[in-house]
Amino acid sequence: QVVLVESGGGLVQAGGSLRLACSVSGGPFGFYVAAWFRQSPGKEREFAAAIGWSSGATYYSDFAKGRFTIARDAAAENTVYMEMNNLKPDDTAVYYCATRGQYGDLYAAGQYDAWGQGTQVTVSS
Repeated sequence: QVVLVESGGGLVQAGGSLRLACSVSGGPFGFYVAAWFRQSPGKEREFAAAIGWSSGATYYSDFAKGRFTIARDAAAENTVYMEMNNLKPDDTAVYYCATRGQYGDLYAAGQYDAWGQGTQVTVSS
């Protein structure tokens, strides 16, 4: 069973940066995609970014493009990061790491079968 643990959230001022990390353990690691989602109070969980685990191909939501960068750690391949720059108050949310198999809608939370517990990101104005 894949276990995901996020870290790196916190409180930051608007315009600041944070780097989230997701440690993947357990297994077998039969997943193809790792992604970050976020959820604000009263809102649905929304896709932020994803990376193909073998290919390294990356995918971003419109709000993440140009500000967020998802990456795998080449040395510690069981870790996925998301660097978030120029943060805005609207980015305040709980951020979740997730993994899924080869098929399905990349952007749909329901297509992911393993989730972390989430890490809170709060951006003050």
